[in-house]
Amino acid sequence: MPAARTFLTHPDPLTREVARNYAGGAFLMDNGDGLQWYSVEGRAVLPLTEADGLHVPRRLRRELKHFEPRMDTAFAQVVAGCRGELPGSPPRDGEWISDELADLYLHLHAQGLAHSFEVWRGGQLAGGVLGLALGGAFIAESKFHRVTNASKAALILLAAHLHARGFTLLDAQIQNPHIETLGVREIGSDTYGALLGAALPLDVSL
Repeated sequence: MPAARTFLTHPDPLTREVARNYAGGAFLMDNGDGLQWYSVEGRAVLPLTEADGLHVPRRLRRELKHFEPRMDTAFAQVVAGCRGELPGSPPRDGEWISDELADLYLHLHAQGLAHSFEVWRGGQLAGGVLGLALGGAFIAESKFHRVTNASKAALILLAAHLHARGFTLLDAQIQNPHIETLGVREIGSDTYGALLGAALPLDVSL
């Protein structure tokens, strides 16, 4: 996977614009008024290890062995799942992902910037996380599940995957009660900026 600088100077202007804005701490959403850049004062960050604060509930820990993690094998399906359009996925998970934003994710995936981290069970896609990787930072845009606890399992297994490959930041963007149970903490924009700034120069691979 190319380093962050490859995307920050990418020949494709759209990829370059997205990478530079994400490197600056912004993220994209469509709340009905078209694609817009957003930033929040409190940024949600998931610890990559239990030593750093990742919390794996006992029952969920027992279930992890039933999920098979994969990377980028069903990107379009994960986008559809995050939009609530994949059979079995909750219909409201990704209502902010418009057709335009979904197409952009597909474009960024083709350029190597956007990725899907999936969990499979019984040969079926059970859930996953959609995100962008820049240097040693993975910015999780959305997640979905078709099986109970699959989205939480995906986040936990993604954290382990990133840690093993030298990533230092898993950005969950906005705190909510669902991910807070995993140890996701909210940090201020200055602290987030420092973590992101330290992660961007890292030459690591998914």
